[in-house]
Amino acid sequence: MASTLSLTLRIWRQDSPQVKGHFVTYEMDDVPEDASFLEMLDILNEILIAKGEEPICFESDCREGICGTCGLMINGQAHGPQKGTATCQLHMRQFKDGDHIVVEPWRAEAFSVIKDLATDRTPLDAIIKAGGYISVNTGAAPDANLTPIPHQTAATAFDAAACIGCGACVAACPNSAAQLFCSAKVQHLNLMPQGQSERWERAEKMVETMEEFFGSCTNHGECEEACPKEISIDFIAWTNRDYIKSKLKNRSLFAQK
Repeated sequence: MASTLSLTLRIWRQDSPQVKGHFVTYEMDDVPEDASFLEMLDILNEILIAKGEEPICFESDCREGICGTCGLMINGQAHGPQKGTATCQLHMRQFKDGDHIVVEPWRAEAFSVIKDLATDRTPLDAIIKAGGYISVNTGAAPDANLTPIPHQTAATAFDAAACIGCGACVAACPNSAAQLFCSAKVQHLNLMPQGQSERWERAEKMVETMEEFFGSCTNHGECEEACPKEISIDFIAWTNRDYIKSKLKNRSLFAQK
């Protein structure tokens, strides 16, 4: 038989971006240890709805650590106390009976609060729109062996592509920088042969778009610690290198036109 927990929750409530938010305290009993954190919030919302109160707004979709919509600050930590885990995969057995848990939305100037725990993360979409793609001709899929790719290159690009765009790196960074997200999205394309034709334009546009919305990286390393996919900050160094080179490469290309 699964054990249960009694918890005290302090949850951020905010009706809209235009009004001031505040914490509300909720007492919960009989929370199953095998419930996920979001399932615990589901239980709380059922209780609130039964009382005729407004349920807590939070984001979720796949609940499998894939989509990146579920990010929350839990006791001051992005996604909570378990390293390499998205909020939807965090289970209540990570907490103790009688614990006090503070739940907040992402805290970053670029991520305005929509309602309660839901934030607007569209600035991340702007970075992708700036260059997070490869221009290819449509048609039948090419043969898998048509473009030889070294195993290490493919594995490293796959590590970068594991980024789910949750924004935890931004929320955890003291500067609210998005360098880890940006560099992962740059490098998973820049490392591959298919991404070389737009490599320098991509690096320049995506980094400069990121700087329009977010702070700058000063190597605190909090982003790597908070990332649910444990993406390495090495990608930031590689993107900084590509960005510096892009200023020379793109200038040379422009001069030739």
